Amino acid sequence: MPDKTHDPLQRVADQLKKCVKCGACRANCPAFTAFQREPAVARGKVALAQHILKDDLELDDQTYLAMSKCLLCGSCVEKCPNEVPTDEIVIAARESLARKRGLTTFHAAVGQVIKNRSRMKMGAKMAALLGPLFFKKIPATSGLRLRFPLPFVGNQRHIPAIAKKPFMDRHPEVIPGEPGKPRIVFFVGCMTNFVYTEVGEAALALFRHLGCTVIIPKGQQCCGLPGMSGGDLDTVRALAETNLAELEKYEADYVMSACATCGGALHRFYPLVVGKRNPELKSRLEALAAKTVDASQLLHKLGLNPVETCAGDDIRVTYHDPCHLRTRGLTGQPRALLNSTPGVELVEMEGADRCCGLGGTFNVYHYDSSMTINEAKSRAIAATAAQAVVTGCPGCMMQLSDGLKQHGSAVRVMHTLELLARKPGVIKR
Repeated sequence: MPDKTHDPLQRVADQLKKCVKCGACRANCPAFTAFQREPAVARGKVALAQHILKDDLELDDQTYLAMSKCLLCGSCVEKCPNEVPTDEIVIAARESLARKRGLTTFHAAVGQVIKNRSRMKMGAKMAALLGPLFFKKIPATSGLRLRFPLPFVGNQRHIPAIAKKPFMDRHPEVIPGEPGKPRIVFFVGCMTNFVYTEVGEAALALFRHLGCTVIIPKGQQCCGLPGMSGGDLDTVRALAETNLAELEKYEADYVMSACATCGGALHRFYPLVVGKRNPELKSRLEALAAKTVDASQLLHKLGLNPVETCAGDDIRVTYHDPCHLRTRGLTGQPRALLNSTPGVELVEMEGADRCCGLGGTFNVYHYDSSMTINEAKSRAIAATAAQAVVTGCPGCMMQLSDGLKQHGSAVRVMHTLELLARKPGVIKR
């Protein structure tokens, strides 16, 4: 029998009692949009978590599946009249299930990859070599796409190319700036390092333009949030401790990320899932959280003038709010930067703050439902007649691009920093 005193759900037992099952969460839950079933809604998850804690429910595949139907977007938390932290409850419930039933094969494999940067780097290198063979030379109409879908990829997805050389391998650990200017530790993140290296280059160019010293710790690892999706909190905690020690090595004014998900990990989830269990790390994690800023937030604070860094043809854009920026209240800063950028016309889309449907491994387990959620986003983007959709999360970039391409749309997907740094000569390659 599992030891109830060490059940992760005990940490949120009091929070579970706050839910009065009013159903206000239904109107704001993107998962409910896709599944139209009660277990997908926040109050359904709370009821399920209560039964898991009581141990009066068979922990079968359906139980695990129901708890996986959450994107951790935080929409229900923001709208809940009783301030029930459903995302925290779902995280605890997933860990509880993983401890009682074990990790799924997929999430066990994810954990092995994300906690070993060398293994991840080797995988990225292989993907960069083999990616063109599988995804560029085989047309959509080819039967090969149907006969040989890659594991966990399927035959419909549009997959971004893996960079031939990771971002972190292109630059020294310390890039000196001007005396008296801020010192910034750059937490790069896996997607920026291995896929969207142009985001890293733009971030580096913009902060160097402001005279900042930029530090890129070579020992930093994955933030760990993919492991949290499957209840593998042990991996998340191990990565949090490694990253904490690595990021503390340098005296810095800020810890900056250009990835909303990575920033959310450092700013909120590390203190939440690690600090509450480890009092010895609590104060250090809180200090890290206090220093953690999003790139757009810091550029706005430091007074970046996009006139100096952005030039090019006039462009009409719309902006998508990543969930991990929206829940931190970081919605105004990127828009302020875009509105002050010459040649850029920002047009708001309907539901800009609605989740795009990625949700980490939700997109793997529930791909069709993920794209059902994304459908509304693609329609909203098209309705603006924008030439590009801009966002602050590489994960959202991948999801938005997939959805738009499946609709035959030519709308570009860009990171906010790419647009801000598009003046010739700003990015030195």
